Amino acid sequence: MAAGLWTLLAIAVGDGPAITAAAATSCLPVTAKYTFPPNSIVVGTVLHVLAWGRMSNAVTTPGTARWSVQLGGVAGVFDSGPMTLNQVAKTSTPWRLEIEMICRTVGSSTAATMFGFSSFEAENIVGSPLNTVGGSGGLVSSISTGPAGVPAVGAGFDSTIANTFDLFFTQTVTTGTMTVHNFRLSSASPAGA
Repeated sequence: MAAGLWTLLAIAVGDGPAITAAAATSCLPVTAKYTFPPNSIVVGTVLHVLAWGRMSNAVTTPGTARWSVQLGGVAGVFDSGPMTLNQVAKTSTPWRLEIEMICRTVGSSTAATMFGFSSFEAENIVGSPLNTVGGSGGLVSSISTGPAGVPAVGAGFDSTIANTFDLFFTQTVTTGTMTVHNFRLSSASPAGA
C-alpha cells in the first residue's frame, strides 16, 4: 500500500451470491476478497468499502439487515448491527453501502482493532417512502448494537498474520433476498508507514 495515497485493492467484476438465508453469509464473489500481507495493516491504515446491489423484502415479516466485515476469519471487525427493514414490500430495489474503518491498534492475537462507520441507503430501510414520492432512507451505524448504539471499535484481530477481507450480510428472516452487483475495497496508509 502506498503511504498517504488511496490504493484500489479489490473489485467485484461479477455479482455476489443471491443471499436468502437467515444467517451471516459472505456476499462477495471469491475474486473480490483481498488478502492483506502480514503486518501491512498499521495504525492509521484506512479501509474504504463501497458496494451497491439490489434487495427485496416482504411486507409482513421484513426482519433486519446487517453488514459485517471479517479480517482473517474474525467476525465483527466492523459490524453495522441490525437495521430494521421496511414493512412495505420492496422487490429488487437498489441499495448503496459505504464503510470506512481506521486502524486504531495493531498486534497479535486480538490486539489489532478498527474503528468504523457505515452509511446504508435503500428504499428497504424502515420509514422510506416510495421512490416516486421521496426516495430512499438511510442509516448510519458504527457498532454491533445497531444505529442507536454508542460508536466503538470492532472485534480484535491479529494484524501480524495474513488477513483476508470479506463482507458478510445477515438478514433475520428468509422472506427477502440481497445481491451485491458492484464492490470496491480501497486503502490508504499514513505518511511514513
